[in-house]
Amino acid sequence: MRAHFGLISAAMTMVAAAGLLAGWLITAPQPVAANFLPPGTLERQGDPARGQLIFAAGDCASCHATPGQPDRLRLGGGLALASPFGTFRVPNISADPVDGIGAWRAGDLANALLSGVAPDGSHYYPVFPYPSFAHMAISDVVDLMAYLRTLPAVSGRAPPHDLNPLFRFRRLIGFWKLLYLDRTPIKPDVRHNPEWNRGRYLVESVGHCAECHSSRGLLGGIREGTRFAGGVDPEGTGYYPNITPAHIGSWSRQDIADMLKGGNTPNHGRVGSSMTEVVLNTAMLPDSDRQAIAAYLKSLPARPTPRP
Repeated sequence: MRAHFGLISAAMTMVAAAGLLAGWLITAPQPVAANFLPPGTLERQGDPARGQLIFAAGDCASCHATPGQPDRLRLGGGLALASPFGTFRVPNISADPVDGIGAWRAGDLANALLSGVAPDGSHYYPVFPYPSFAHMAISDVVDLMAYLRTLPAVSGRAPPHDLNPLFRFRRLIGFWKLLYLDRTPIKPDVRHNPEWNRGRYLVESVGHCAECHSSRGLLGGIREGTRFAGGVDPEGTGYYPNITPAHIGSWSRQDIADMLKGGNTPNHGRVGSSMTEVVLNTAMLPDSDRQAIAAYLKSLPARPTPRP
């Protein structure tokens, strides 16, 4: 009888060990740069002028500019982002080789944006909106890197995150990625014209609009049924508006494009809160991009605003 129980105990131990090993393997960070990118892509010379537009469309300065100073290109980080999981601190992405990303290669930036993986091989927290950036074209990543290298180095690192102890173990983010990270590139949809496809790319990927204008589940992933239909500000201080035709259906394409350039809404109001920062960036884009964003937003399915 003792031998029987001993065998059962040994079998259970082996099953548990196998489960832990499987969990460890499937949650491993998976950098993309060395795996499936075309040879030579990351070695080509990027275009800083094009990278500047990607920087603007991606709203990079709004989070990474050092708080308390007027220069939006001093990307020393430090902004505090409150969430149900604790307080995150935005990192330094300036050209400083020690405190920023000055020592990064284009492949490091590609891994961060497309896979949420840091140069040290750890997972980034998805408060960095890589679930949207994961759909970016690699050429845009290379151009963005070229532009970032032209910006001033800023010394000093952001304070560490202050998180619930359960969420300090980054390996667990691997399970989150299994549920919510889709790295499929956005390819042109032949059913639509180039303008619509450009708008789709900007809205769904670089501009990461759904990251704010959607509600989230208990694990922090976007609830697809509320995509672009608005949601509670993660800091609990407000509510992001519905940007589907259910709420802005009366807006014309030109109304949307004008709002993205000057911040004025067709009802004689102005955008507020964090959207003021977004408009500072979208105003830098060519009008064709703002028109493309408007065309795509007008085509979204109408979805009811979720309850707070």
